[in-house]
Amino acid sequence: MTATRDLYGFTHAELTALLASWDLSPVHAARLWRYLYWESTGSLAAMTALPARMRRQLEAETFLGALPIAREQHSTDGFTRKFLLALPDAREIETVLMRFTGRVTACVSSQAGCAMGCVFCATGQMGFQRHLSAGEIVAQAVHINRTLRGESSDPLPPRLRNLVLMGMGEPLHNYEAVVRAAEILRDPSGLSLGAERITLSTVGVVPGIRRLASERQPIHLAVSLHAATQEERAALVPAARKWPLDELMDACRDYTAQTGRRIFYEWTLIAGQNDSAEHAHSVGRLLAGQHAQVNLIPLNPTDGYAGAPTGREAARRFQDILAGYRLPCTVRQRRGIDIGAGCGQLAAAG
Repeated sequence: MTATRDLYGFTHAELTALLASWDLSPVHAARLWRYLYWESTGSLAAMTALPARMRRQLEAETFLGALPIAREQHSTDGFTRKFLLALPDAREIETVLMRFTGRVTACVSSQAGCAMGCVFCATGQMGFQRHLSAGEIVAQAVHINRTLRGESSDPLPPRLRNLVLMGMGEPLHNYEAVVRAAEILRDPSGLSLGAERITLSTVGVVPGIRRLASERQPIHLAVSLHAATQEERAALVPAARKWPLDELMDACRDYTAQTGRRIFYEWTLIAGQNDSAEHAHSVGRLLAGQHAQVNLIPLNPTDGYAGAPTGREAARRFQDILAGYRLPCTVRQRRGIDIGAGCGQLAAAG
């Protein structure tokens, strides 16, 4: 019999119940859970403190879905590493480790490819291949944590503290797996990522936003906006034809009303296309009164799109105009551009 259940896809309670069905105590479940997450051990064979009978049964009925590295790249910025990870079916995904002062962030993928087709996004240009399982999403975060442990000789090595679902794919197109992965990663006895440290970025899948709100999912929401009129947005984000801007704004207002949470709006700044003072005022009017923050992201280059990033002065002007609407606004730090690890650049090119 081929083992089909990925250990990274179990919640702590489910894993405890599985081992109980094998007449193993919660103590064994807690030890296995520590191996999986706190120690981020990469194989069952290396979990030597587990009873031999338990390891044999785990090997017979489950598997540890650690994702092998197909390629690793280091950015010249000194803060960013990109991993091309191999999936069991020979497809590949990209995961990024980013260091900032006092924290490490993992940018993880939720799909192989993407069906949303945003014109300036390398993942959208490659098309949709398949959804990732919850275990495959979790495995990326564990990979980053394992990398951090392997780099340090400190008895208390640095740990992953922040996770953004901003890699390959549209997270709300793979809702169940993404939400389940977030639940597993939040477990306080595992990686213990606080809900305030997990951010999901969507192109604007309205039913998913409404579901997040109704279920009170305790993670941050980021919405890729990029244009403040329906016509301009549909030209950049084909999904806007299915979920028009007015419907998206209604869903976002309902989300903040139901959850009390701020929404982060992402705006890719494209020179001469959406970076004028007029565009900034349009954003201000659109979002005025919302519990919102705008993150400005100068366009990152991809082979399939000819646009250029907005310059520093134009970005600052845009930011200053939004401040006049009392909208908090930041300009995203550009990281890993030279290795294709920036926003919109991930494409699993082996």
